[in-house]
Amino acid sequence: MEIAKTNRINALFEFYEPLLTKKQMEYLAQYYRDDFSLGEIAENYNVSRQAVYDNIKRTEKILEEYESKLHLYADFLKNAAHLDVLIDYIQQRYPHDERLLELAEKLESIEE
Repeated sequence: MEIAKTNRINALFEFYEPLLTKKQMEYLAQYYRDDFSLGEIAENYNVSRQAVYDNIKRTEKILEEYESKLHLYADFLKNAAHLDVLIDYIQQRYPHDERLLELAEKLESIEE
């Protein structure tokens, strides 16, 4: 499995998991988070490998559609990048301003 795709699907799954059906959540979690094979998942649910594969592919498409409409993951990445720039600026320009550094750290912990 391609690492970049796995990371993206896992990230999208984190944002949009509550919008999926129980079966979609379970299949995707076992496949991407737990690294189960299609055969293992099929055996767990007494279905065919093809049924699991089709469900996972449909769910991946659904996650991408949610992201194309809602942009939660893209906005998160953009905000994280802006926050990194802000923290770097604060550390360079205001290294002794404890209150400013504390506020920036609070923002950083919210992002996580």
